[in-house]
Amino acid sequence: MKVVAINGSPKKEGNTYHALRLVCQELEKQSIETEIICIGNKTLRGCLACGKCAENKDEKCIIKGDDLNVWVQKMKEADGIILASPVYYASISGSMKSFLDRAFYVAGSNGSLFRHKVGTSIAAVRRSGGLPAIHDMNNYITYSEMMMPTSNYWNVIHGLSPGEVKFDKEGVQIMRILGKNMAYLLRLIENGKNMVEAPEMEEKEFMHFVR
Repeated sequence: MKVVAINGSPKKEGNTYHALRLVCQELEKQSIETEIICIGNKTLRGCLACGKCAENKDEKCIIKGDDLNVWVQKMKEADGIILASPVYYASISGSMKSFLDRAFYVAGSNGSLFRHKVGTSIAAVRRSGGLPAIHDMNNYITYSEMMMPTSNYWNVIHGLSPGEVKFDKEGVQIMRILGKNMAYLLRLIENGKNMVEAPEMEEKEFMHFVR
């Protein structure tokens, strides 16, 4: 099994990275492979709302100049996905927003590529705003019918200078328990595939409220 972690921080090894490593270490203890992909230090254009990914059905965004389509395929092949971002003005980073809008629209319009994968989100923050950032990322996870593990508190860890999050004892425990619970859910799903039939995917109902 493999988990792909998306680092939305412009600092490749800042506090968001260190938070991800805390979670990944627990996964690796259960022989689950992990890969951290830093997208926060890349130039990512936002979604154009052109609908070409849905029209072409090729699992690709038509925007050129970045590796989003490579990252989408890595997420498609993974069993689990972790979304992680620093907190900017009580929300996620701009790069993370652009990445999520495009990646999840490609996935959703091409047969729901992330459906029933295990997904969770974490936020690294100096002081406050972690919960809105977590909520922003969880919206993509829940919309995609992914399975979400939890910890013993909200998945937020605190620190300012790179590596400082390791001194947030409660935050470290939150990340550690999240990793353990994610590994547990991944193993439950893997072992139950041939024993419990997955629900059939329904075609999406779209309704506009203005008539």
